[in-house]
Amino acid sequence: MAEKKYKSFWSFYPYYLTEHKNATSRSLHFTGTFLLLACLVAGIITGRWILLILIPVVGYGFAWFGHFFFEKNKPATFTYPFYSLGSDFVMFWHILTGQIGKKIREAEGMVN
Repeated sequence: MAEKKYKSFWSFYPYYLTEHKNATSRSLHFTGTFLLLACLVAGIITGRWILLILIPVVGYGFAWFGHFFFEKNKPATFTYPFYSLGSDFVMFWHILTGQIGKKIREAEGMVN
């Protein structure tokens, strides 16, 4: 079966959510995104630009660990790097605001 090609961010996001059903994996994504933002802000405020080098390490490191060991699937980053990056931030917001469960249920209905 050929992989679906996504032409817009909002058509991709439901698929992205269905690839993040495992709560531990989502927590690792959340942690990585939080640390990414912390490194960015701390680097800018303190002028320690070395912190900016940590951004991809913490952002992708936590997320990929979640995929390989908990989701047991291939990170969407490899196929859709920009949609995936944007989706990390949207999912971060949905977790932060308590909407993630509802969004995943909606996504499952759209993708299946």
